[in-house]
Parts: sequence; C-alpha cells; structure tokens
Amino acid sequence: MMSLPPLKALPAFEAVARLSSFTKAAEELSVSQGAVSHRVRQLEEYLGEQLFARSGSRVLLTDQGKQFQEAVVPALLQIGRASERVKGRSDTRLRLAVQSSFGVRWLVPRLSDFQARHPEVDLILEMIDDPSALSERVADAFITLSSGQRGFSSTLLYAERLFPICSRQYWEWMCTDLKRHGLVGDEMPEQVDADWLTRYTLLSSSSITGDEGGDWRLWLGHAGNGLPESAMLQQFSHMLMAHTAMRYHQGIALTNHYMIDSDEDQDIVILPCVAVSTGDQFRFVYKTARRSEEGIRSLHKWIEKKSIESGLRYA
Repeated sequence: MMSLPPLKALPAFEAVARLSSFTKAAEELSVSQGAVSHRVRQLEEYLGEQLFARSGSRVLLTDQGKQFQEAVVPALLQIGRASERVKGRSDTRLRLAVQSSFGVRWLVPRLSDFQARHPEVDLILEMIDDPSALSERVADAFITLSSGQRGFSSTLLYAERLFPICSRQYWEWMCTDLKRHGLVGDEMPEQVDADWLTRYTLLSSSSITGDEGGDWRLWLGHAGNGLPESAMLQQFSHMLMAHTAMRYHQGIALTNHYMIDSDEDQDIVILPCVAVSTGDQFRFVYKTARRSEEGIRSLHKWIEKKSIESGLRYA
C-alpha cells in the first residue's frame, strides 16, 4: 500500500510556500499560526527533510522544499479540479500569464469578445517577463516566447517581425527635410532607404533584443547598414514607452504587428521599408494533461481564432 504524508499538512505547506509567511497562511486557512507550524513540522518529520528556512521576516523554501512543491502543488490542483467536476461544477477559473506589451496592445482590447462568448470563464490575467518558467504555480496557461517544455503543448500565434513607424506629423516633417536635401521629389516617397532613417531620432527599446540600440542594429544590419556612432538614439526599457514617445512626435520607433491597429492608429505612419524577423515566436502554451478542460479548450480556440482573424498569425 502506498505510504502518504499527513494529508492535512499539504494545504498548510502549499499556503506557506506560496505566501512566504506562516501568519498569512494561517489567515488564509482560517486556523491559528501554531496549527500551521504544527502541520508543517509534521510534514518535515515525515519526510525527514527541512522544507523552509527563515530569512528575516520571510520564510523561504529550501532546495528540498522546492522539489516537494513542484511535485505536490500540481497534484493538489488536480485533486481540486476532479472534486469540482464530480460535484457538477465546471472548473472555469483560469489564470493566463502574458508578456506585457502583447497583453496590453493585442489581448486586452479583444477581451470583451471572449467574455461575451464565454461568460462562464473567470479569466485572470498576470503580466510576465520572458523567459518565464512554465509552471502551474505561475498560471494555468501562457502567452509566451518560451518554446515549451516536456508535458506542455503550444500553438504558434505570431512570428515577430520589426518595421519602422512614426507619427504622421513627424513623417511630414521628415519628407520635407528629405526633399530639402534632394533625396526625394515632391511626392511622398514610395520607398525609404534604411540609411536615411539614421538622420533622425531613433527610439530604441532594449526589451526587444536585451541591449541598448540592439533593435536598430538588428534592423539596419538586415538592410546592409550599421548603426552609426553619430545616430541620435533615445533609449527606453520597453516597447510601450518607445511607442508613447513616437506618438508624441519624438522620433522613429521599431514595432511589430501586434502593437498597432490600422483602424485605431490612423495617426501612425508605417514607413515604406523592409520588415525584419527577430526570430521570436509568441505561443499559447498549456499543460498537455489539461487539454480536455472546458476553460482551457475555450480560451485556446478563441485565441487561435483571433490571431488568424486579426492577421497576426500570418503577418
């Protein structure tokens, strides 16, 4: 017969591990702090390992505690979901972790459609920075740059490509300046040489490649040009900030297809230049064992459909 640990101790362990506090765990479980400590101590005695270590006012998992957490938390979640199904309740409370700019610019504006079609799903959004660890402790599903890992399934939503944009006001000023220097005629140019852009302020987002000016070096390099030392580079940590500066006519930014909407962003001009692949792929990722759950299936089908309808999937 399989030997099991003290079962009452498992929810106490999970709460302390998640909250890093015996006090907060006791409040959540509506028991005394002493009761939580006793149950955790029972579990440690059963396992013969110390699961927690104190660091100031916080309680941190030991290496053995982390290993136990990784194994036990998914099992507790599965037990909870199985119990809800037996009681006739659908498990439709879902935590979706999404990369920040993708969530803000593409997902959130479309959420009302999902909520109208699936009012039974209680969707909770969490913002993450990639690369993120795929774990049910973080979320039930992910929109991430991660290529996946064993036990998880993924669907491609978008293969990222970068192209330059600016505000209409900045574009008109650029055309006037290019005309003054004899680079274009009286008509708006149908094509802009990449090296012309280095005459103007370049808004750079380090979140794209991980280093300052890396996005522009990538884009210019594809066009056979380098980023000159004389380039006027305005640096931002995130693409959302570079976009805001662009909207206030402060320069030229690099963007991708999920960041702009042609219907809403009519004051933005996509410059007639090449689009360059970054190699990043945004994917919808979920645990394969949960593929038949109603909430996961509904969210998966809706996100894939929207990525195709918006042109993102084939951009």
